[in-house]
Amino acid sequence: MSSRFDEIIDRRHTMCEKYDGVERAGRPADTIPLWVADMDFRAPDCVRGALRRLADHGIFGYTFVGGEYFDAVRGWYKSRFGWEPQREWLVCTPGVVYGFSAAIEALSEPGDAVLIQQPVYYPFASSIRETGRVLVNSPLREEDGAYRMEPPEDLERRIVENNVRIFLLCSPHNPVGRVWTRDELAAVSDVCARHGVTVISDEIHADFTHPGHPHTVFASLSKEAEQSCVVCTAPSKTFNLAGLQTSNLFVPNEELRKKLRDRLRALHFEAPNLAGLTACMAAYREGAAWLDELLAYLRGNTDFVRAFLANRLLALRLTEPEGTYLLWIDCRGLGLSDEALGELLTNRARVWIDDGPMFGPGGEGFIRVNAACPRAVLEKAFARITEAVGK
Repeated sequence: MSSRFDEIIDRRHTMCEKYDGVERAGRPADTIPLWVADMDFRAPDCVRGALRRLADHGIFGYTFVGGEYFDAVRGWYKSRFGWEPQREWLVCTPGVVYGFSAAIEALSEPGDAVLIQQPVYYPFASSIRETGRVLVNSPLREEDGAYRMEPPEDLERRIVENNVRIFLLCSPHNPVGRVWTRDELAAVSDVCARHGVTVISDEIHADFTHPGHPHTVFASLSKEAEQSCVVCTAPSKTFNLAGLQTSNLFVPNEELRKKLRDRLRALHFEAPNLAGLTACMAAYREGAAWLDELLAYLRGNTDFVRAFLANRLLALRLTEPEGTYLLWIDCRGLGLSDEALGELLTNRARVWIDDGPMFGPGGEGFIRVNAACPRAVLEKAFARITEAVGK
């Protein structure tokens, strides 16, 4: 049965980074882009209708975050995750990366240590370095294709030895696809609480989890966790709204919240994006059924890739995802250097993916594939990779 998500929509010449960036990057014109993490699907009808009504109104002046907006956001988190944030906790920013970068600046000083778990979303490392902080890596441990955090005693040792002030957590994890269990997160919270470490939890992929792997909002772990964290969320991944530059950070601790707001004021960020607020409110109110349909389609895409690798590309191995729509694929079976693997994919297969080393130590020999596209696009891309490998 055909799905609405099977439609192939031409995104070229729409100022689209994913597609129009192909030429700018000097790649072959017919390259299939499966890199940057936005989706090739239209936003739900409820969002597009709300934006049409906004456009028809025709006035796009300064705005603010009102109670109606917060109620929509809170309603989403209550219904999907059983968590009820308070209105005063909400801090809006023009994106999660902007938000956690501002939080790093607000809640630490230049020269302070910030801990991350590599391989991890590459703006984590750049945000630490570009704000003059010191990166400390607590590497994820891979065993037989499965990833685990370091044991709590090793994490604690790194925190103490490096005087870590902030733990920048990726939950669910991008790119390895782990959805951390409540017990794993509780262990992180306990260690961080003992040493006064603030946890900034990037939860932008929270809505993309597989059955049996529920997402736990970090602030819901305990009162202690709640008062020592910043939870970064956005509708942008869930409903394909990244270009509308809207994210929702929750900072329950009043002192931490004041520091973050002060930093945002110093950066002259005052009014959120009106279109982004409008789209988020509509999505969180009316988009649940669309999302459930999308999740089923994305599971089908993952099933396709898993079967394709098992039957036609035996040298590649899928890291079994628990969440996100990003697939972490082990290419070490090809016996190629990362440079040679990049050349094969870029010039011979003409497929644009994110190479593993950009995610830091532990990414060598891997690629990250964005599977949020029509299945026919995935089929074409993996057929090209198969042909390139066979040459």
